[in-house]
Amino acid sequence: MSDVIDRDGFRANVGIVLMDDAGQLFLGRRSGGKGWQFPQGGVHQGESPEDSLYRELHEEIGLRAEDVSLVGQTDRWLRYRLPKRYVRHDKLPLCIGQKQRWFLLRMNRPDTVFRFDTTGSPEFDRWRWVDYWQPVREVIYFKRQVYVRALQELALLASPAGAPPYPAWWETRTRGTAPVRAAF
Repeated sequence: MSDVIDRDGFRANVGIVLMDDAGQLFLGRRSGGKGWQFPQGGVHQGESPEDSLYRELHEEIGLRAEDVSLVGQTDRWLRYRLPKRYVRHDKLPLCIGQKQRWFLLRMNRPDTVFRFDTTGSPEFDRWRWVDYWQPVREVIYFKRQVYVRALQELALLASPAGAPPYPAWWETRTRGTAPVRAAF
């Protein structure tokens, strides 16, 4: 199936923030040591974002819908542009970035086993639980601001008693990142 790319060149995508009972988040290392990120993936033609969420959850980390509870999602699509060197000019329609709907999920069972072998091209080869804001520090630079926006928007859903406090490194790590545009 082909992914959905809008008329502005943004590929529709879902981002998955998976939380355990302690409020820590799943962070996966991209296969081959290519950095750390949340599970994510494209929305296929004819799929809803929620359908894509569960397909990607299974493809990337081996979980099924019954393994998690849907806590919430971002209100709007969040966009980021790809750096010019990552734009594939030989593929049409041209994709210049991604627009993402982010979903917050809570694990239903602490003993769930993650699997990275559900596809021929595994996205991840390692994983770990991290503090709520840590993914902002570790994601590749051009995705950083969308992580900031998604985690800020989902923070009160993750911790109804109050958003997790920002770590000491927050200001220096997020300063100078390009703002995220909400896609309507």
